[in-house]
Amino acid sequence: MQKIEIEIQVRVENEKPLLDFLGGNAEFKGEKRQIDEYFTPAHRDFISVRPVKEWLRLRDGGGKCSINYKDWHYDESGKGTHCDEYETTIENIETAKKILKALNFKSLVVVDKIRKTWVYKDYEVAVDSVKNLGDFVEIEYIGKDGADPKKVAEDMVNFLKQVGCGKIERNFVGYPFQLLFGDEVKFEDQ
Repeated sequence: MQKIEIEIQVRVENEKPLLDFLGGNAEFKGEKRQIDEYFTPAHRDFISVRPVKEWLRLRDGGGKCSINYKDWHYDESGKGTHCDEYETTIENIETAKKILKALNFKSLVVVDKIRKTWVYKDYEVAVDSVKNLGDFVEIEYIGKDGADPKKVAEDMVNFLKQVGCGKIERNFVGYPFQLLFGDEVKFEDQ
């Protein structure tokens, strides 16, 4: 199933006000460990271009497994604004890995995280503890289709400011890129 995904990923100076706000105002969806393995086809190396435009991921989210492909859209300054996303569940992640290997896909990196998720109005808010990277907040827009990605992202940042998270640094490249190319990552104050 394809959908347009609008999300931001940030480091916040103080996540306690956000956790307190979510605890009193949002629906807690749960906490789970997610292990995401990213792949690239041999005939088209996804990570050879900057910014990286495509990601192919297998996810094991506590026994619930999926395959996901994202095709990012960038603004004139090279910042990701949204992506076309295709995702479906898979029954057996090990079999899916064998299929990708047989088709000459190469594993790039594994992202191992603990994710706590809430739903608040048009947002799915995740607080992630990512192995070898630290803690982040990811907000995904789950409202009506057709929203302006730049406006939605601005509203998300303003939401975090209103909650009182202090300094907010936005990451435009995602966890797999950070793990692969940490020296190239630049966070931007929002």
